[in-house]
Amino acid sequence: MWKMLTVAMCVALLGCLQAQELQGHVSIILLGATGDLAKKYLWQGLFQLYLDEAGRGHSFSFHGAALTAPKQGQELMAKALESLSCPKDMEPSHCAEHKDQFLQLSRYHQLKTAEDYQALNKDIEAQLQPAGLREAGRIFYFSVPPFAYADIARNINSSCRPGPGAWLRVVLEKPFGHDHLSAQQLATELRSFFQEEEMYRVDHYLGKQAVAQILPFRDQNRKALDGLWNRHHVERVEIIMKETVDAEGRTSFYEEYGVIRDVLQNHLTEILTLVAMELPHSVSSVEAVLRHKLRLFQALRGLQRASAVVGQYQAYSEQVRRELQKLDSFHSLTPTFAGVLVHVDNLRWEGVPFILMSGKALDERVGYARILFKNQACCVQSEKHWAAAQSQCLPRQLVFYIGHGDLGSPAVLVSRNLFRPSLPSSWKEVEGPPGLRLFGSPLSSYYAYSPVQERDAYSILLSHIYHGRKDSFITTENLLASWGFWTPLLESLAHTAPRLYPGGAENGHLLDFEFSSGQLFFSQQQPEQLVPGPGSASMPSDFQVLRAKYRESPLVSAWSEELISKLATDIEATAVQAVRHFGQFHLALSGGSSPVALFQQLATAHYGFPWAHTHLWLVDERCVPLSDPESNFQGLQAHLLQHVRVPYLNIHPMPVHLQQRLCAEEDHGAQLYAREISTLVANSSFDLVLLGMGTDGHTASLFPQSPTGLDGEQLVVLTTSPSQPHRRMSLSLPLINRAKKVAVLVMGRMKREITMLVSRVGHDPKKWPISGVLPHSGQLVWYMDYDAFLG
Repeated sequence: MWKMLTVAMCVALLGCLQAQELQGHVSIILLGATGDLAKKYLWQGLFQLYLDEAGRGHSFSFHGAALTAPKQGQELMAKALESLSCPKDMEPSHCAEHKDQFLQLSRYHQLKTAEDYQALNKDIEAQLQPAGLREAGRIFYFSVPPFAYADIARNINSSCRPGPGAWLRVVLEKPFGHDHLSAQQLATELRSFFQEEEMYRVDHYLGKQAVAQILPFRDQNRKALDGLWNRHHVERVEIIMKETVDAEGRTSFYEEYGVIRDVLQNHLTEILTLVAMELPHSVSSVEAVLRHKLRLFQALRGLQRASAVVGQYQAYSEQVRRELQKLDSFHSLTPTFAGVLVHVDNLRWEGVPFILMSGKALDERVGYARILFKNQACCVQSEKHWAAAQSQCLPRQLVFYIGHGDLGSPAVLVSRNLFRPSLPSSWKEVEGPPGLRLFGSPLSSYYAYSPVQERDAYSILLSHIYHGRKDSFITTENLLASWGFWTPLLESLAHTAPRLYPGGAENGHLLDFEFSSGQLFFSQQQPEQLVPGPGSASMPSDFQVLRAKYRESPLVSAWSEELISKLATDIEATAVQAVRHFGQFHLALSGGSSPVALFQQLATAHYGFPWAHTHLWLVDERCVPLSDPESNFQGLQAHLLQHVRVPYLNIHPMPVHLQQRLCAEEDHGAQLYAREISTLVANSSFDLVLLGMGTDGHTASLFPQSPTGLDGEQLVVLTTSPSQPHRRMSLSLPLINRAKKVAVLVMGRMKREITMLVSRVGHDPKKWPISGVLPHSGQLVWYMDYDAFLG
């Protein structure tokens, strides 16, 4: 009896709760309601949400908002709502009925001032009171440019938050910043108005069905994949998004962001994390998935200039000139195509290349993540006897096919000679048109699955937002980790002229690229050339390595890649000659970003370099632990030392970290390094010293307006930098001038001003330390790229 009473009470209580839930009301406010994204996807997604959820617990109201005046805004919104469509299997009469209901629930608001937001809040509250509804929550969808986020967020926070017991969800569209610093600033600003759990950053690729299936597929097929998902079996991973359209009509956006920020930093990076991250015990745990994603970011090897190839379709600059009213002489450096080589430095993926590639004006529209497995089989019988679907000698691959292309729909493809996969009931096995080939194999050689019902990414994401599911959205930590990974590459490419390509099928093999030793390069060589002005008939052959004089010393100038190649060749020749005559080569290297490409060139393209007889010294060092990313030695280790075989005793880091202290005078680190140089380097005369030049005229860690290290007997000195970290250790100017050869590497357009200035000044090292570099009995050679030399 007691059991029956308990059950009855529970049923009654559940009924009451459900009744209460039915009275809950959700208001959805679409900011930017008359924009392109709203018209193309968001209103349709909201209508689909209404079709799915109406009558299941909440009542709804939909509020379109924009800066447009009420009458015009209402007309534009009504026009956007005319194109709403229902699922194919819905009766036309039911569709018309639901559409009419949705239109009645939708209204337009001009949101321009603080008073407008207060009026919106009153309107929402007025809808609740007569019907006796409880407010469940509000969704604000920001379909507006990021520069408007702060003002909107401030107004929502002050005037439009729901009352106690109701939730707030704020949906943010990319771009989320332009680089790591701007993303951090935007995140800090938004955090002052919203809590992390209230923010939903949209990457619509996470709503695409094939992408959303990556983690569940890996989870559901753990048994089959556990032994395959690693460096021993995976040859490479390709993550690709190709487009046939160009950037016409969007050049203002593209000029600011370019293809890497538009596609690779977000969409393709998210796919990379889903493919490469360690699989948590439960893929349904949002916290566990995020934790494993962040661990993957920590394992990504830093990107350098040589990690990427970039291109630009030929009509782009003309489109920019026309749309942004630029001068006829304007030529854009914005890439519309990029291929990037990524490596994951952990036990699972060590040595496996991950290729990320995207571009506009290409030969097809398609997106996919393709895992290509190594083929270790050797079939004795000839190919004509192979079993079409099962031979181990056929390619073995797993493809998450995002859409479009020859297949035309989302799919998961697994080579039949791998394993038969397990997928949820919402996916069905399919057969494509006869004769269809994908990735070098007929479709019949794959187990192929596609969704039972195809759904638009935005409708899926809006459903997740409504249900409070955060696993398909970008957290602040995730965002900043991604920008931290991509920003160094973006900075290194800022002044790089992309390869021009005609667009479409005419591209041929012009954009094909290869990878080797951590570097990417175009397969077809194309001479670098200055961008000609109107009426110019200059040929690429007119612009090769320029030899001239700078400050009465030899100057070598070329495009950056050719310049680095020339400098690396000169250093190798100097090394070979020194070893031939003296048995060893003493090379002192500067740190910073300029020589990174040189280090990589020496590591990967100079196999005759006498590393076994080379001693490596530091020109200067920041007073940080040698393991710190800021350390010059750490940069040398990452980009050169780990790739070549230099005897351990021939590597000479500066002793900036002694007695658990950094650059303490009483530890005499500078004197120790000077003593080591005097002991090992004949006459303390390095065979070659590589220097750079700062925008203020400093070189090594010898700075303007500071006499330290400019003269006197000291070989090594402690100095103070105007930028952090302030304490430095440096070779002195007298020691640098004892060298047999000094090479000064100057790269980048930001150096153009100081290059012009230093060309005119005399010998004045206190104002311009670089002007004091003149070896007493050696040679000084300047290596400048065209950006620094010509601007």
